[in-house]
Amino acid sequence: MKEFEISKKIGQELSREELVEAAAKALGVKVQGVGDVKLVRRSVDARGDILYRYRIQACRAGEALDEFVPEPYRDVRGAPAVIVVGAGPAGMFAALKLLQKGFRPIILERGKDVEARKVDMAALSRDGVLNPDSNYCFGEGGAGAFSDGKLYTRSSKRGDVREVLQALVSFGASEEILIDAHPHIGTDRLPEIVKNIRRCIEDHGGEYHFNSRVTDVEHGFRVSCADGKVYEASRLILAAGHSAKDLYSMFVRKGWAVEQKGFALGVRVEHPQWMINQLRYHGKYQPFMPVAEYSFVHQVDGRGVFSFCMCPGGILVPSSTEEGTVVLNGMSNAARNSKWANAGVVVQIEPGDQPESYTGPLGLLEYQADVERSMCEWVAARGESRHPFAAPAQRMKDFCRGIVSKDLPRTSYFPGAVSAPLNELLPEHVASRLRKVFPLVERQMRGYYTNDALLLGVESRTSSPVRLPRDPETLEHLSVKGLYPAGEGAGYAGGIVSSALDGINCAVKLCENFKL
Repeated sequence: MKEFEISKKIGQELSREELVEAAAKALGVKVQGVGDVKLVRRSVDARGDILYRYRIQACRAGEALDEFVPEPYRDVRGAPAVIVVGAGPAGMFAALKLLQKGFRPIILERGKDVEARKVDMAALSRDGVLNPDSNYCFGEGGAGAFSDGKLYTRSSKRGDVREVLQALVSFGASEEILIDAHPHIGTDRLPEIVKNIRRCIEDHGGEYHFNSRVTDVEHGFRVSCADGKVYEASRLILAAGHSAKDLYSMFVRKGWAVEQKGFALGVRVEHPQWMINQLRYHGKYQPFMPVAEYSFVHQVDGRGVFSFCMCPGGILVPSSTEEGTVVLNGMSNAARNSKWANAGVVVQIEPGDQPESYTGPLGLLEYQADVERSMCEWVAARGESRHPFAAPAQRMKDFCRGIVSKDLPRTSYFPGAVSAPLNELLPEHVASRLRKVFPLVERQMRGYYTNDALLLGVESRTSSPVRLPRDPETLEHLSVKGLYPAGEGAGYAGGIVSSALDGINCAVKLCENFKL
């Protein structure tokens, strides 16, 4: 097998004949001597001419390329039950793996199914009506279902990424996610994929229970829900997501191990998409080209400052899970065709960075919540917006200069923005690093540092500020045998693919340990 790269100008078709000819040259054989040829990656190169760079795998005739072959799903009616708390990526993929291994998943989701969830999100954005169990963070599909569907993880340390990507394709995603360097599905297409996963699990004997917020877990496991129903199984996978504060508080009350974990805090930065297109393509952007993205990482005063969850052609949405808080996130549809580009720009927060009053295993979680509340309280005190989730905002250069913006550019954020001293509302150790990073980014991307860019607060749900410690070999929680903390909320992942892989890993270990 040989792996090699070829390039082609964007807008020009790459033919099968060109692939085979390039493979023959790389393999040192005639065209007739080429066996399988596979396109494995495609990325944009805008350093000179705007090119697609393709990575190709090829082998000689008579040989075969390595292919990922998934295990079949089994009918698990009557099989041993495993409770899975949470129907986000970690929970869904853990349940799919349980089917493959012959166990019956019982999924308890505090929120609603993905279609009903849309109604609650619309009410939140339009009218400021928050359902604390069904919103942009909670509900079938998890927080990732309405955040563009970016699938950027390529790390092989967590597992075989192909298992997740090929499963998503089998449930309705475009095959392009298998090759794109920065694959995404789109908020408009993800709900159907999530429903297809549910149908598969139910068709094979698994169970889904919506509006089933877990209120208590007893050893054994006896799991009580807010609706009064109780579920029992001998094993439990906890994939509750990064915003399940009540569950992590329950762990502390029971004396089960919980520890602080670093997270990141900052703002959502919104530019006009045309501006990002022009600066990333060096003025050569054409409508047939993919809309431009960006990313950066800098070290500023001993902490990482980086872009997060960049949504080209996207919009900003309210991601609060509690009244009296303001939290923002970004999302975009498959076409990525809105007028705006947005990204989180955040500062790494480590245990000990918070004020001394925030102690204990939930100290960073409480600190995160108080920053979110401070944003809401400032806007409410001014009385300039009737929407309870309106966001404090400031133009980029004004933020760096400590000037309250006289006016604000248009924003995609439907609840609206209120001109505010965001540079003062953010914790100083966050604001000071953000003030320094934007001029640094300008050196990489000329035109990024501009007063036409809007900063809105706060972006705080980048990852979980807690970790549920687990045995590195069995992946069981250190305090509770048979309980498997999984995914982003448990502190072991940071996105859709990494969460899915962690859910898979927990399910595999559970099945192995079950036989002991």
